[in-house]
Amino acid sequence: MASKVKMSDCISADATGSIVSGSLTGPQSRKKATFGGSIMTTQPTPKGAWKITFLLFLFMLVNFADKIVVGLAGVPIMTELKLEPEQFGLLGSSFFFLFSISAIVVGFIVNRVDTRWVLLALAAVWALTQFPMVGEVSFTTLLICRVILGAGEGPAFSVAAHAVYKWFPDEKRTLPTAILSQGSAFGVILAVPALNWIIVNHTWHYAFGALGVVGLMWVAAWLVLGKEGPLVQTVAMAAADPRVPYFQLLTSRTFIGCCAATFGAYWALSLGLTWFTPFIIKGLGFSQKDAGLISVLPWVFGAVVVLLAGWISQVMLTRGFSTRGARGVLGAAPLIAGGFILAAMPYVQGAGLQIALLVLGSGLCGAIYVVCPPMLGEFTPVSQRGAVIAIYGAIFTLAGIVAPFVMGSVIQRAATPHEGYMTGFTINAVILITSGLLGLLLLWPNTERARLLLQKPEPKFA
Repeated sequence: MASKVKMSDCISADATGSIVSGSLTGPQSRKKATFGGSIMTTQPTPKGAWKITFLLFLFMLVNFADKIVVGLAGVPIMTELKLEPEQFGLLGSSFFFLFSISAIVVGFIVNRVDTRWVLLALAAVWALTQFPMVGEVSFTTLLICRVILGAGEGPAFSVAAHAVYKWFPDEKRTLPTAILSQGSAFGVILAVPALNWIIVNHTWHYAFGALGVVGLMWVAAWLVLGKEGPLVQTVAMAAADPRVPYFQLLTSRTFIGCCAATFGAYWALSLGLTWFTPFIIKGLGFSQKDAGLISVLPWVFGAVVVLLAGWISQVMLTRGFSTRGARGVLGAAPLIAGGFILAAMPYVQGAGLQIALLVLGSGLCGAIYVVCPPMLGEFTPVSQRGAVIAIYGAIFTLAGIVAPFVMGSVIQRAATPHEGYMTGFTINAVILITSGLLGLLLLWPNTERARLLLQKPEPKFA
């Protein structure tokens, strides 16, 4: 009993079949926690885990700063390049043309290649695609650069989540996932004022150049400080964690529920990235300077929602709630509430009240991003986790292709820009409510693994 027990020899499961793996050093390092009436063994977090989490938080911060710049500079870009709303919607959608394909391809790559090097390559692509916009640029060049950038950013969150899960055992992953998600919010909160200042006082071209420089700075920091996590699958773990056919994983109700629920949330997010600032300027009549400040509000509220969701989920788990409640219901219910809030926008008067409803309705969607990757990690074998999370990301981000173009088409065909925006946000509301209801119906991660293992898959070693 006094001998040291290696990570590869320590695997325990709760009643739901959720396997917990990690580094143990003898019996004193184990802690007991009750989940749904069963006892599961928890492990200490490896040293350096929070440093890596912070670096990946910065990774996601740069990622979303890159995403927001086109929407923030939307009116100057449309003016300089003489774009119609439908063309600008196409520009917003172009970012997602290769987004999903890239996410899937890289998802399978990270099953066999260290995430450290994949993350480095992705960030380098982001940085280099910004510099062509510093000089004079045509619509075609801007479109091509956004397509390439989207291909580089498509796998970002799934690879970052897969990387951070190599540093935290299952029962400790919700909070790190929430912190990764906060990179998106803080990427906007910090970048919008700085980029908007550049746009107002210089030109939108230099805003892209600034993002390229920041991206290269992250690449340098990760090259020096980035490491691969120690909680990886070994031969012994693979024997106890048999391989499940991808068809069964991808047709499981929880996987489908995650895709459906997050699709609605990402519809709202992609509209925010592309159309929020133009709505503030052309729909409500604010200046570019004021719009830059207002554009931060949804992300501030969203940051609070994501952090609260991560904390509440973790507290619920420690108090014995199943992951159905602590992750599934907690993530899906806010989508329905957000949809009803957005649906009220056309029926209220005043710019301030419409902005408030837009901030609340879109901000509530953030909870689903915190809970879905851990839910997928509950029932997906470690050797397949990177690909499954990537495929999930590839599916729900398809909303990014459709939503900006639909909004642009609706605006271009409406009697007034404001009327077009209201119709577009109403469409978003319907999608949010539908996706939330599907999430409540389908998200049952606490029983998914046991059900999948009843299929008796063939074991496969890592």
